Amino acid sequence: MSEKILDRINKTGDIKKIRRELYPQLAEEIREFMIEKISKSGGHLASSLGVVELTMALHTAFNLPKDKIIWDVGHQCYTHKILTGRKDSFDTIRSLGGISGFPKRQESECDAFDTGHSSTSVSAGLGMVNARRLNGEKNKIVSVIGDGALTGGLAYEALNNAGQLKENFIIILNDNNMSISQNIGSVSRMMTNIRTAPKYTDFKSNVVSALEKIPKVGGRIIKKIRGAKSTFKSLFIPGMFFEDMGLTYLGPVDGHNIDDLLFVLEDAKRVKGAVVVHVMTEKGHGYDPAMRDPERFHGIGKFDPETGECLCKKEPDYSRVFGGIMCKLAEKNDKIACISAAMPEGTGLKNFAKRFPPRFFDVGIAEEHAVTFAAGLAAGGAKPYVCV
Repeated sequence: MSEKILDRINKTGDIKKIRRELYPQLAEEIREFMIEKISKSGGHLASSLGVVELTMALHTAFNLPKDKIIWDVGHQCYTHKILTGRKDSFDTIRSLGGISGFPKRQESECDAFDTGHSSTSVSAGLGMVNARRLNGEKNKIVSVIGDGALTGGLAYEALNNAGQLKENFIIILNDNNMSISQNIGSVSRMMTNIRTAPKYTDFKSNVVSALEKIPKVGGRIIKKIRGAKSTFKSLFIPGMFFEDMGLTYLGPVDGHNIDDLLFVLEDAKRVKGAVVVHVMTEKGHGYDPAMRDPERFHGIGKFDPETGECLCKKEPDYSRVFGGIMCKLAEKNDKIACISAAMPEGTGLKNFAKRFPPRFFDVGIAEEHAVTFAAGLAAGGAKPYVCV
């Protein structure tokens, strides 16, 4: 039996020793490894399968543990753990005394931030960027956030703050839901190449500096130039929202093409400020059952790796019992409403949402909003149950 490429990955940095043409095979082996292990232990599979190539690219483009990667929520960190010396401990994942299903600093110096909740990575990364400056360091800081986590208000508070940065901070937007046409992607990539080329960025910086020195009219000229530029860019670049916040936008890029990922990450390193790299991925990528039903494989128990069929005993759990009770109460009382923070399945309210759609509200990953929204519902005469 020939040696697998994955057998050569035993510690942090080993991926850099693998020839680039072998990366697609390594990605396939990582997926096979995760499917085999998680089928026995359970875990967050679909999200981890979706970021295999992205994680490989990050570990190739950056130097861990000196450079820092902050994973939002952290349930997609399985490939990261495999590439940082924890492959042989994977049988113990999510078990007593075993490795965690989330990043844990006590496990590895490559885990930059303990997490488990959503919408936190940009705030944490921004703090690390400022700590880097105060300490006089030059390492890279990368925050990885999913499009789902962008429903949380904390992410926008951090993005708003990040727009003021004058030093490099890389934000990876892992988008596994939105579809963008090839034409827009091609134009965007062309613009990305132009806008991040050293000659262009240096020229832009020099022009702004020169205009700022012109008394009275310099500032107005800069404002008019930026206004005209924004009008043109809004026609071609699907990232104007981020640009308007003061963030450089790069992408979209195919999150399953490692060459493209490495190309754009090198561009991102050159940006003097906060930069959003828009990466398109597919949840469950490479495993048909998870691609067909990513919600079920988001957090799954033991399953048959060949068919994807669940092997868990279907005993009633707290969420299922709660959901059933809420449906019975709602049948008798039309004032009862339920609110979920992007977790109708996890909170047992999926059936409630189907049976009483006008009285079910999914507000996204935004607990503060959910509670205040509930207060408004109650003030209006409903009896909301907040399930977060």
